[in-house]
Amino acid sequence: MSLFTKFNRKNIDDRQIDTLIGLSKGIAADGKVGQTEAEVLLNWLAQSRQVSDNPIIVNLFQRVREMLVDEYLDPDESAELLSLLQKINGEPSELGEIAKPSTLPLCSPVPEVSFVGRSFLFTGTCAFGARNKCHAATEELGGLIAKNVTKSVNYLVLGSYVTDSWAHETFGRKIEKAMQYRSAGVPIAIINEEHWADSGNITV
Repeated sequence: MSLFTKFNRKNIDDRQIDTLIGLSKGIAADGKVGQTEAEVLLNWLAQSRQVSDNPIIVNLFQRVREMLVDEYLDPDESAELLSLLQKINGEPSELGEIAKPSTLPLCSPVPEVSFVGRSFLFTGTCAFGARNKCHAATEELGGLIAKNVTKSVNYLVLGSYVTDSWAHETFGRKIEKAMQYRSAGVPIAIINEEHWADSGNITV
């Protein structure tokens, strides 16, 4: 794939995620998802799927298609779809409150965290302190610090607070990359800061 093609692909993915966030906010604004709204979403996802392999779009398309395979969105499916859309656009928060990363794609069940010889990458703002403080605490327990999302990273740690470093609101670049690797079978664990701290008996 040429550099030009990669650049265009990135622009397409960016626009699609921006559009999906806007669409999700509009559908979820009244706190429910109706049959027509689900069908509109499915049509948009089907069209977007043709030009993108973004895991967010791919996974959501597959799930909504399963929900509507019988051409009927039942109450349980409606509630599930509402929850999915709220996770994409960010759960409602009080005015001035910083969005929490609880809506992000954390691994479930929560994985066991080992430090010795394992590679960690931090993103977002951590309650524990500055990034170098998180790095030092990790290294003291035998962990290694990664600079970017690669196949060798074992844990992507999401800080307790989301900042402007996140692209597309809820989903940041590092998270999207980690999700792509996970979809390809690479065992990168996405965990929150609290689990990282609890696993290492680190006092936040």
